[in-house]
Amino acid sequence: MIFVDDAVPGDFTDVLIYRKKKNYAEGRSINIRRPSPDRVEPFCEHFGICGGCKWQHLSYEKQLEFKQQHITDALERIGKLELPVLMPILGSSKTRHYRNKLEYTFSNRSWLTKKELSDGDTNEIPALGFHVPLRFDKILDIKKCYLQDDLSNEIRLEVRNFCIANEMKFFDLISQEGEMRNLIIRNSSVGEWMVIVVFHKEDEVSRNKLLEHIKNKFSFITSLLFIVNPKKNDTISDLKIQLYHGKEYIIEKMEKLSYRISAKSFYQTNSLQAYELYKVVRNFAQLSGTENIFDLYTGTGTIATFLSAQARHISGIDYVEDAIRDARQNAVDNNISNISFFAGDIKDVLNDDFINKNGKPDVIITDPPRAGMHEGVIKSIRKASPQKIVYVSCNPSTQARDLQLLNDDFRIEKIQPVDMFPHTSHVENVTLLMKKEI
Repeated sequence: MIFVDDAVPGDFTDVLIYRKKKNYAEGRSINIRRPSPDRVEPFCEHFGICGGCKWQHLSYEKQLEFKQQHITDALERIGKLELPVLMPILGSSKTRHYRNKLEYTFSNRSWLTKKELSDGDTNEIPALGFHVPLRFDKILDIKKCYLQDDLSNEIRLEVRNFCIANEMKFFDLISQEGEMRNLIIRNSSVGEWMVIVVFHKEDEVSRNKLLEHIKNKFSFITSLLFIVNPKKNDTISDLKIQLYHGKEYIIEKMEKLSYRISAKSFYQTNSLQAYELYKVVRNFAQLSGTENIFDLYTGTGTIATFLSAQARHISGIDYVEDAIRDARQNAVDNNISNISFFAGDIKDVLNDDFINKNGKPDVIITDPPRAGMHEGVIKSIRKASPQKIVYVSCNPSTQARDLQLLNDDFRIEKIQPVDMFPHTSHVENVTLLMKKEI
């Protein structure tokens, strides 16, 4: 088997092999003799270097087809599962500018393209952009990104230029020196914007100069925050978020509900498609108003609040305390009284004592991160023995593993793929499990 970069299925091309292993090889397309009928012209100037949107050169119809097949392959080959017919994948209504969150990295040395090198440009150019694939220390300076609303580009470029003009040192990812570290931009479908600037060290004068400029330049920003991160990694979950201007959160809306999203809170990055995803969850759950529901990996409680009008009671659990804080506030803001939220490691929280206090669940909703569910969580689910499980996954491979572990007690009833991330290989999948009759 040969994995080929820069090609799409159906291309007739010359391939240069650059790595050989025992069972496979890796290569890149160097001369397309006859292009695939499914090949299209990429729309982004950074295509092929940037780590995102790697499927831009494949028609969107074919992207959906391959994502649907990927789910079938994962569940059948990894999970060894018998499947019902998959429902047709739900494509995204927007294939550009669909994300509501982007994270950029500062670097004192930009990754140079082949054209820049051939032009003799070997100067150390500061960069504010994305990591080059497989290179933790290499950042591609982004001129224009098509993932988020174009206002995101305006903010990023202005921050980059201001920092250069004012000699604010970009971070050196190898020596771990410099001032400017990361830039996070979030927005909502109702027009609220959050900007988080991450500094490597404390310099109040320099910091406030930049933040004041951002505040004055972009009056539409409703939440301007900053973080000081002296660590050797970019994670912010254990760091203090400090407010400079506006609110500590932004608001997202769905149907009649509003959601408070803070800097550390998880929210689906495709807001419009998240609504389609949650409608699938609601449809699969088929609630009558009498059910007791456990919502695992609840985040800011979006699914829990979305289902609350059709349930008797919902217990939401998540390990991120800030997210649970937002979830509780979201319930208050929406006048919802039949949800309880709990913070803690789900494998520790979801035990016999929890079930005794909160009642045996009729339905369990689970939406874990890419790593899937901990084996201890799966054991607790089996012990709780709900009538239904609605499993939302962003990784069909780990979902297949988890479904195989649940297979003795539950049968797969329905499967609905949802495309949340056009032009990437990622796909969301919703599976309905029903308890097997003994």
